[in-house]
Amino acid sequence: MTHDTFTLQPINDTACAVLDAQGRHVGNLKRIGAVWKFKAVGYTERGEWVPGGGPLTGRHNTVFADPPDAAEISAKLRPG
Repeated sequence: MTHDTFTLQPINDTACAVLDAQGRHVGNLKRIGAVWKFKAVGYTERGEWVPGGGPLTGRHNTVFADPPDAAEISAKLRPG
C-alpha cells in the first residue's frame, strides 16, 4: 500500500468511510441523488470532528462513479 492509496469502509447502503494508507479517517463517500460525493473531514487536536476539513479539504465534493471504486477514489484523491 502506498502513501496515496485509500480504502473504503462501508457504513450503510449510501455511505462509506474513506481511510488513508495509515488507516486514518479522512472523509466519507455519500450517495446524494444519483451520484457519490466525497465529503472531507478533519479533526482538531482535541479530537473534535471538522466537516469539510482535514488534509483533503481541496477534494471536498469530488464526484465518483456509481458504485464507488477504491482505485478511482485513490486516483482522484491522491495529493498533487
